Amino acid sequence: MRPIIPALLAAILVAAPTRAGIFDERKPQCLQCHGENGVSGTPETPSLGGMPESYLLYQFVFFREGTRQVPIMNEIMKGMSDDDLRAAAEFIGTLPPPPPPDKPGDPERMARGKALAEANRCGFCHNPDYSGHDQIPRLANQREDYLLKALRDYKSEKRIGGGATMIEVLYPLGDDDLATLAYYLAHVR
Repeated sequence: MRPIIPALLAAILVAAPTRAGIFDERKPQCLQCHGENGVSGTPETPSLGGMPESYLLYQFVFFREGTRQVPIMNEIMKGMSDDDLRAAAEFIGTLPPPPPPDKPGDPERMARGKALAEANRCGFCHNPDYSGHDQIPRLANQREDYLLKALRDYKSEKRIGGGATMIEVLYPLGDDDLATLAYYLAHVR
């Protein structure tokens, strides 16, 4: 993480009440991809409902500053003020979490996924119910394709979070393990 980012984040997190400007104009774009109810219907695009507000704010700053490269998100966040980012995080933070799938997951895959999640202590950082907190994202009932993409990106070091923890945790896992973890987290109840 570039040295300026922590100071910038600290200033944004403790700033005054929000006054959105650009976010109000761009909100329809956000909801089109991420879902009006917080549940994404767009392939490899995360559902944002139930995400911790501070996690969202961090990601928005990373997108705006170019620290995290996702071209469409970098473009949408371009020019947004700190107030816009806070307003976006506050608004999205009010959306309900995605519900679990209607059908329970395959018992064998769920058991294997649970074992992998426990062995790799996923519940330690993301909470035992995978609901996330603070700057740690919600994983429970997230889109499976997005989870798999994110896990692969962390493992390949294409995506780096606030530290190297995810890279270290995922390093020994094979692609089948990543697919099983994504399946489990998408179907966890």
